[in-house]
Amino acid sequence: MKKELFGKTSDGREVSLYTLDNDKGMQVAITNFGGAVVALKVADRSGKFGDVVLGYENLQGYVTDKASLGALIGRYANRIAHGKFALRGVPYSLPINNGENTLHGGPEGFSKRLWEAKDVSSHGLPALQLTYLSVDGEQGFPGNLAVKVLYSLTDQNELVIQYSATTDKETVINLTNHSYFNLSGQGAGDILGHQLTIHGSRITAVDSSLIPTGELRPVKGTPFDFTQRAAIGARINSDDSQLKLGKGYDHNWVLDSLANSHPVLAAEAFDPTSGRVLQVLTTEPGIQFYTGNFLDGTIHGKDGKVYNQRYGFCLETQHFPDSPNHPTFPSTVLKPGETFSSTTVFRFSTR
Repeated sequence: MKKELFGKTSDGREVSLYTLDNDKGMQVAITNFGGAVVALKVADRSGKFGDVVLGYENLQGYVTDKASLGALIGRYANRIAHGKFALRGVPYSLPINNGENTLHGGPEGFSKRLWEAKDVSSHGLPALQLTYLSVDGEQGFPGNLAVKVLYSLTDQNELVIQYSATTDKETVINLTNHSYFNLSGQGAGDILGHQLTIHGSRITAVDSSLIPTGELRPVKGTPFDFTQRAAIGARINSDDSQLKLGKGYDHNWVLDSLANSHPVLAAEAFDPTSGRVLQVLTTEPGIQFYTGNFLDGTIHGKDGKVYNQRYGFCLETQHFPDSPNHPTFPSTVLKPGETFSSTTVFRFSTR
């Protein structure tokens, strides 16, 4: 593992960039500012390596970033309606940063925090451990939450992310990684020609502010049916009310496997141009598929690339949005004495 200086925070703390590589030549670069995946280089079908995640050249990009490029997301990934929820009758209020709702843990969520980093590589397996203590009341959430995230890179071209957390007070938690992928290469154009499979036959339907209504809507016969492989762009502009609300795909799929103790296949993306294949495996019950609808060309990323609308897609493994306000959804409550645990695998190959 290589460690280098990535910059300094406004209060003078050093931020590092850690590069992990495996025997196949795959590389992943991660910064301990926000735990962001800065670069991910994998081979195409001809053996040529390319960077397949959107990101910034330097720390300042991540400090001012509003799109969560590559970031670790918490305490609560996705949206919480009106920034409010209750636990055992006690109300909690969060900062509003997405219309009338709270998104991705608030404006100063985990993606804006400096994590403690440690090289925990062993037996030829490069691994980076990030830890962070989110104090009671941070961004309105209760409890001192001790979080550990382990990034490791296998010789099977898998980036494995293992999350764990404990709390001293009942709280809610929903962690994910918000990498934007473009299997043709970051900044290489839109992702509408990528072909996608999602192993989920329902979505959590949303209202006009992208908050789940509570309905688990079947995807069969709709533009949301990716149970069979289809091009991302084939139906993205269809006359569908849910697509119009999200300005494209920005929805949570209910995985058919639901939650598991070991990672199972949730989704697969294939880029016919490069031949690259991304498989996403997870222990989580849901996955948010987002097509970069709000990228608008104002972001200048690595190598001077400009990121226009739909230049990247996200497959965010997660519990469901707004679960604290939906008792019928899988619970996101974490109690003292319990350990939150979640694993996601991003597996790369070619076809």
